[in-house]
Amino acid sequence: MKSKPKQAFLYRFMGICFSIEEDQQQQHQSTTKPSNNEVGNGSTSYASKCDRQVSSSVGIRSNSVNLTPKDVNELRQSPGYSNVDIFTYVEMTLATKYFRPDYILGEGGFGVVYKGVLDESVRPGYQTTNVAIKELNRGGFQGDREWLAEVNYLGQLSHPNLVKLIGYCCEDEHRLLVYEYMASGSLEKHLLRRVGCTLTWSKRIKIALNAAKGLAFLHGAERPVIYRDFKTSNILLDADFNAKLSDFGLAKDGPMGDQTHVSTRVMGTYGYAAPEYVMTGHLTARSDVYGFGVVLLEMLLGRRAVDKGRPSREHNLVEWARPLLNHNKKLLRILDPRLEGQYSVRTAMKVANLAYQCLSQNPKGRPLMSQVVELLETITIEVGSHEEAILQSGDSAVTLYEAPKPGEKKRNQTACDGNREDAAQRRSKPGNGRSKSEPPENIFSAGSSPTNIIEDDEISVSARH
Repeated sequence: MKSKPKQAFLYRFMGICFSIEEDQQQQHQSTTKPSNNEVGNGSTSYASKCDRQVSSSVGIRSNSVNLTPKDVNELRQSPGYSNVDIFTYVEMTLATKYFRPDYILGEGGFGVVYKGVLDESVRPGYQTTNVAIKELNRGGFQGDREWLAEVNYLGQLSHPNLVKLIGYCCEDEHRLLVYEYMASGSLEKHLLRRVGCTLTWSKRIKIALNAAKGLAFLHGAERPVIYRDFKTSNILLDADFNAKLSDFGLAKDGPMGDQTHVSTRVMGTYGYAAPEYVMTGHLTARSDVYGFGVVLLEMLLGRRAVDKGRPSREHNLVEWARPLLNHNKKLLRILDPRLEGQYSVRTAMKVANLAYQCLSQNPKGRPLMSQVVELLETITIEVGSHEEAILQSGDSAVTLYEAPKPGEKKRNQTACDGNREDAAQRRSKPGNGRSKSEPPENIFSAGSSPTNIIEDDEISVSARH
């Protein structure tokens, strides 16, 4: 009971931006010999897939991680990444039509992201390619260190669920990154939209599985990578709603050998950061698992991780919702109402149980991402079977906010572009399941207990080293 006031005081003292100094012993730990890491020992079937990907074309691009440039000057002297193009600032200007305001895709602490086109007019012989170009704001939170981290990680790593780095510009004071263009934007944009079509249940499960595969790949790499900033705005969607992780500015090499964690300054976004990482600066792969649990909860409920516009007890989504995941009836009442009729109660409970485990306050009570992938693959099959059964029954439903008028059904089907389930079923009452007071069955090897975490004012964790 005495620890809570101390924790609250610590947060108030830290204020808006805070950090924990890096452990000086990390310099000595960096020489530890590599061996199987924490995330490499679980759920062997998917972990082995990740290992095979690392050693193939879907894995490490460069020949050696040891050749990673340590600063911008070193990068200029030996670029090192054969699959990444180096562009001039003039080429970036041409690709964005002189950084036209109507080409802006998004904006954040790092700077502005523009839509661009690489073609013959930009570089002779270049095949026409739609891209996203991120220009670092020199006065923003991110600096050369975060920019270089993105070049290094995405220059070395390749996976279907990681956004592809096409190239970069490092001319004079200019810092730009060129990515593949993700036509459907961020998960945040679709999940929180309040008008028009919404993300269907099957799409949400697909996105969760894609994102989980991306994290599992990072954790299972020869040198594990901790993503450290897993959130809805960093999950991008292509035209077919395949999800890919983007923004590797805060990514960090994970523990190796006898190391149990990496000690570092606390970076990330409030509401997604694991409680033990916020309090101690000890970073592990399980920190990413917590962030995944927060995003999974957001997809289940259709709410933000932190929302000051809601009643005070609902400001922090995890604090408010995690205890309710124990109760069938309460869970069904808080699920995103836009999803009604699209899922079976059994499947919804499985996803809720997964989120519950990922959000354990005890890091060891969280599953490995390889285990998460395997469970979501099973759930994906169940979702497909459920849809097929509904199709065979001849029922259908429209998952818009307003029911279409008789003459508008065909037009709405076109407008939604497949963003709607063809099958639906009214929620069934949980009569034969476990009682509402019984805690969810632990689907993994380690358990977790319903414990509240951060209970103080909102903290904005800066993206600045």
